Amino acid sequence: MSRVISAQRIATLVGDFPRSPAYVGLADSLRVLIGDGRVAIGVRLPSERDLTSALDVSRTTVTRAYEVLRESGYAEARRGAGTFTTVPGGRRRAHDRSLLPGAGGEDAIDLNCAAHSAPPGLVEAYQRATEELPAYLSGPGYFPLGVPALQARIAAAYEARGLPTVPEQVMVTAGALAAASIVAQAFTAPGERVVVESPTYPNATQAVRHAGARLVPAAVDPDGWDLDALAATLRQTSPRLAYLIPDFQNPTGHLMSDAQREELAAALARTRTVVVADEAHQALALRPGLAAAMPRPLASYAPDAITIGSASKSFWGGLRLGWVRAPLAEMDRLVHARIGLDLGAPVLEQLVLADLLDHADEVLPLHRERLLAGRDALVAAVREHLPSWRFRVPEGGLALWCELPEALGTATSAEAERRGVVVAPGPVFAVEGGLDRHVRIPWTASPEDLTEAVRRLAAAWQHVGSDATRPATQSAGSRRAAGRVMVA
Repeated sequence: MSRVISAQRIATLVGDFPRSPAYVGLADSLRVLIGDGRVAIGVRLPSERDLTSALDVSRTTVTRAYEVLRESGYAEARRGAGTFTTVPGGRRRAHDRSLLPGAGGEDAIDLNCAAHSAPPGLVEAYQRATEELPAYLSGPGYFPLGVPALQARIAAAYEARGLPTVPEQVMVTAGALAAASIVAQAFTAPGERVVVESPTYPNATQAVRHAGARLVPAAVDPDGWDLDALAATLRQTSPRLAYLIPDFQNPTGHLMSDAQREELAAALARTRTVVVADEAHQALALRPGLAAAMPRPLASYAPDAITIGSASKSFWGGLRLGWVRAPLAEMDRLVHARIGLDLGAPVLEQLVLADLLDHADEVLPLHRERLLAGRDALVAAVREHLPSWRFRVPEGGLALWCELPEALGTATSAEAERRGVVVAPGPVFAVEGGLDRHVRIPWTASPEDLTEAVRRLAAAWQHVGSDATRPATQSAGSRRAAGRVMVA
């Protein structure tokens, strides 16, 4: 059955679109809606008559707007069925599968990557940033610490969260993963120990490994951090750094309280361990009222902390921007480490992010609404179709961390891929192996796709759970998952 969108819903989404001329304004508004996912690909648009009435415009306006959409590749007419949304180049352009080439097939639901489509407002931010760009073209375009306007916005955001920060404490990077690599290069030497959570975000720990450091795991339990055990690990191993995710931890979704942050900071100070706080998910609070009442940054309690931020999860992965916030005394060390990797992030994207931070009060609530709808749809689907799987509903972040009744996470993920849904099994997030009783399921797809993905996961789980198929499936699944660490 084709999905449809009502004329009234379109009228609400386009709002007061430009009307000089009206058909161009309507077409441009619809292109933005289709491009950023508010109107999904493959949806049947309202009839010209219905949309004419809903928008209170002439029939010619809607007819010509639909013609512009078809000519520009954002719609296609199907004889006898109507006009359907698409994007230039088709679905493959929108979902290029670069993190997992070839997996799952053309129509797979890819939940390996915990990243959403662009939020409303991004096109307008690019348009405003393009107007600012000419002022930078007379220079070389290299900003090893970042475009000053963006440094100032990021510093102001920390100030608003209760952490005094000056722009000179901020280094803008080409994504949070690049930030982690720079920090690892700057603050570790081959053979030095770095404490990391387990489970944790695997690409960041890989960056630490590439710097030659030795990883020391600290378990994150289903109920959160065991700070006594973490303090003991710090005492016993004397690590150079501790890489932690206190805000909606990836993949568990845990949020560290202010009291826990204060206790942790004291343990770090006793062992003279520098903490690297990954705040990539910090802005993604989904419980009503939580966004305005988030715990203070970990650096508020640990003054020598290095903080990593990201635009990819808060706004859009295509921006490819992150940053490091560090004590002023450490900035030279970070710059020297950075210039061995790159000379700065793209100027246009930095201007876009500066604009988005100026409009964060408009953009982020809409982004959180979409994530909340996805989370609730995913939770409902798992409870209905996989009732034996256990999970805790996070108050924010991007994913459910599901515990299976048996250690069949790898096998289930492999079988699910054969059925057209891609998820990451628990061992991908383990520092030293194990965690095969777990699967991570992001809620970043549409509610409809999430519900269908869980149906396929349930079929995969039923298949691998039978005694007749388990040994062969586990063997195949283990081989297929062994090289799959490129999750986002």
